Amino acid sequence: MDKIEKLSRRTAQMTFVVGRRRIGKTSLLVKATESTETLYFFIAKKSEVLLCSEFVEQIQQKLNIPFFGEIKTFRELFGFLMELSKTRPFTLIIDEFQEFYSVNPAVFSDMQNIWDSNKQQSKLNLILCGSVYSMMTKIFENSKEPLFGRATQRLHLKAFDIATLKEILNDYNPGYTNEDLLAFYLFTGGVAKYVELLVQAEAFSFETMLDEILSENSLFLEEGKNVLIDEFGKDYGNYFSILSLIASGKTARVDIESIMETQTGGFLDRLENEYGLIKKVRPILAKPGSRTVKYRIEDNFLKFW
Repeated sequence: MDKIEKLSRRTAQMTFVVGRRRIGKTSLLVKATESTETLYFFIAKKSEVLLCSEFVEQIQQKLNIPFFGEIKTFRELFGFLMELSKTRPFTLIIDEFQEFYSVNPAVFSDMQNIWDSNKQQSKLNLILCGSVYSMMTKIFENSKEPLFGRATQRLHLKAFDIATLKEILNDYNPGYTNEDLLAFYLFTGGVAKYVELLVQAEAFSFETMLDEILSENSLFLEEGKNVLIDEFGKDYGNYFSILSLIASGKTARVDIESIMETQTGGFLDRLENEYGLIKKVRPILAKPGSRTVKYRIEDNFLKFW
């Protein structure tokens, strides 16, 4: 992040950050930019006028800049910030960026026009972050989208690996067993928020972890469903059914389709290639083009859930 911030002092940088829900994107970005002049905008599902009012207030507080008149559109606001950054370098984080689809989809093309016109003179370090992986990759990597090809950097935040989880357990419970480590990895999938919840509950053994996860009002109980609803929206039911069938041992496409009584090729393809939640598994001696394929769930937390 420091390298990107230094590059932005010469010419504007646009970084998009992706990663599954609860992976720690916002915490990481806030921590990484705490030593620089930074604005943080969260795109809630509100009216554009209300959002702009909140953002203007933050600009006044953080940058100590007076405003005369009203700014009612994000187009005006972004244009103002791009112009300001030509003489005053700063970082702008826009979180849940994909929510502009709900607020005002025209924002994406508005930003493209303003960015293209000002990026050479601007010294803005723009960081665009979102928790819906498929929508964020569509915004920046689909050639039909206005912001395609505009990002100068792409950061994909992933779960903690085994070595990191061992360090965390060793810090809080040096006497952990191999069974404890396996449970810590199995239950959290290395996702930062789930690790944090267990650490806060001081649940470091298999038994205490299980008690915390299954306790009344535990975040874990509904989390799998919430992750899928966030990602799939109105198509949640079909994807949930497919993942449930794979989890219960119906791992071949023919088995899935016979139970669901519908073609699932498109859903399976998107689950694998767009969402990265499942993966094809072929028998050891099968040819690469063989149709003898089974599927497994790749997301460790969802696999457990």
